[in-house]
Amino acid sequence: MPLKERSQKILDELVSNPSITSTALEKKHNLSRRQLGYSINKINDWLMSKNLPVIERTRQGHFIINQSVFTKLNGEEKNVAVETNIFSENQRVQLIIMMLLSYYEELSLNHFTAELDVSKNTVLSDMKEVQSYIGEYDLAIRYTRKAGYLIEGKEFQVRKLLINVTYQLLQMSTGKNKMMEIANIEKTDIEEFTKRIEKVENTLHLKFTDEKMEAMPYVLLLILRRIERGNEINSFSIEYEELSDTKEYQATEEILYDIKDIPVSERLFITLHLLTTNVYSSNFLADEAIPNLIPAIDNMLRLFEKSACIYLQDREQLLDKLLQHIKPAYYRIKYQLTGTVDIQNSLSKEFSELHHLVKRSTGPLSELIGSEIPESETTFITMLIGGWMTRQGDSIDKKVKAIVVCPQGVSVSKLMFNELSELFPEFIFLDSLSVREFLDYQFDYDIVFSPTFLETKKKLFVSKAFLGREEKYRLRKQVMLELHGYIPNHINVDHLIDMIKHHAVIENEKALMEELQQYINRDEGSSVKQDAKLNDSNLDELITPKTITVRSSIPSWEEAIRISAQPLVASGKIDPQYVEAMIANYDHDPYIVIGPNIAIPHAAPEEGVNEVGMSLLRLQEGVNFTDEHCINLVIVIAAVDKQRHIHALMQLMKLSGSERDRNRIIEASSIKEIHDIIQLYSVD
Repeated sequence: MPLKERSQKILDELVSNPSITSTALEKKHNLSRRQLGYSINKINDWLMSKNLPVIERTRQGHFIINQSVFTKLNGEEKNVAVETNIFSENQRVQLIIMMLLSYYEELSLNHFTAELDVSKNTVLSDMKEVQSYIGEYDLAIRYTRKAGYLIEGKEFQVRKLLINVTYQLLQMSTGKNKMMEIANIEKTDIEEFTKRIEKVENTLHLKFTDEKMEAMPYVLLLILRRIERGNEINSFSIEYEELSDTKEYQATEEILYDIKDIPVSERLFITLHLLTTNVYSSNFLADEAIPNLIPAIDNMLRLFEKSACIYLQDREQLLDKLLQHIKPAYYRIKYQLTGTVDIQNSLSKEFSELHHLVKRSTGPLSELIGSEIPESETTFITMLIGGWMTRQGDSIDKKVKAIVVCPQGVSVSKLMFNELSELFPEFIFLDSLSVREFLDYQFDYDIVFSPTFLETKKKLFVSKAFLGREEKYRLRKQVMLELHGYIPNHINVDHLIDMIKHHAVIENEKALMEELQQYINRDEGSSVKQDAKLNDSNLDELITPKTITVRSSIPSWEEAIRISAQPLVASGKIDPQYVEAMIANYDHDPYIVIGPNIAIPHAAPEEGVNEVGMSLLRLQEGVNFTDEHCINLVIVIAAVDKQRHIHALMQLMKLSGSERDRNRIIEASSIKEIHDIIQLYSVD
């Protein structure tokens, strides 16, 4: 009983993206709720015919898929979907562009119809999409009877297009073979350039990501082909002095050692391609080729700490990790090559909020490079900083041994490693690996987490690199049921007490033991949700009527901080020394001003914070913070950790962006009226 086309597409979607919701599926495939339900029933009938567990749906529209379904479909059932030569419109567009970039002969409509097996009308329609696509690179298609179809524009822009399309085509299931066919690339050439690039890895003491390593031989061969045909980069703003002394330039010389007549500008372009390629790991912790890069990253981190009201631990280690990613990003941004960076996942809700704060902190990098930091690059920085914030130490007990295998580079890999370590504290996470490292991994392990399918005899759990709250809950349930047949909740409290004694003085051991027992033995089904909820305090839960103070005017900024903080001092959430620390630490620091008339003084948690909280002082007549800033709303923030206040802080920033509601609070006649306005911004 084969599946019909629609049901097969939905099953493929669920297997490749198990976190997708019913609503998203309906929208993506233009289905009604009834049609989707019918297809799910047909899929479940087919699964049962294969002795596989059915797919369940929750009330919230999420899907629960047993791991054996992934394993079966990835193994002997992998060929259920018959491979065809039918390409989607987007794939045809990519293939047409590759033909235009790589063919030796003049191209007519007949070439495209024969290669893609579609009608001339379909090709003509696709050509409009091709023009739209390459138009973003300031390129255009031209047709003449003598030369056929051509791409016209600056060669540097053509190279950007070539690199991007190569990466896109290699993501297709048959992309590698199709690339070699239409571009007339020999397998021996790919193998030779792969060897040369691996030698470069050894020379530079780094490892390129799996995706980049796969694509680089194709990119280099196609670039050399364009040079051979006379399509050279003539006017190019690459600074010779900046690149010629780099290790990557020497590596380029090694790659091209037996290829003659390559102009210096082309050698510099290939050097730039090496410099802008993401790396999985590197032995270099500093880089002298980019003056002031480390101070710029350090300043970015300091601004992020102030903006997010947090204080990152082990900053030097984080600085090294950021340097490893930002060095190639520096060259990508400076020479406008960020179009080749592919973000394959969307940020989770928690990371989206962090992303906003990171974007506000990238000024030092932007100033160093001389241009704004693109969204894709900021996203990678967010992932790395967010992963650092959520990391935990490994357990020393002998438990399930897990590894994380991720082909997407060091930033995504480390984030995934830390997220899973947090979600499964009872497991020992040995390493995060690239796919190539995984193939040669020597240590024993029990399970593998990966965002992609892998050939392994061990238990494989396919998981996104970063997960939302509900996705974490479902993955934990799926893993525990697969490993144990139940969700274990037994934790040795005596062992926990011993660990706590090792690091702290326990005043009442009996009371602590009782509370730990109550916490551990609560309903497991809600445990993940409760833990995650700690990160999501809304603004109206922190700023309550009891923590709002109304005054007509205050004589000084220092006094404004003291009066604003008084409700938190009175409730014991902060100590008096925290108030003095805020005044001392942020004397005339404009970064705490988050919008017109609004400021958020705060200090380090260790300077006197006992419990997370916020308090608000409303002044009808503003107090001068500096000559440039007159403040009417002073919100004191007391943060006990790196996460709990961030959700409320994001809501406060939305409020600060509304001139109308800021003025309504300033002119409000009562505390209740102020709190009512705050509640408008206290929803997810």
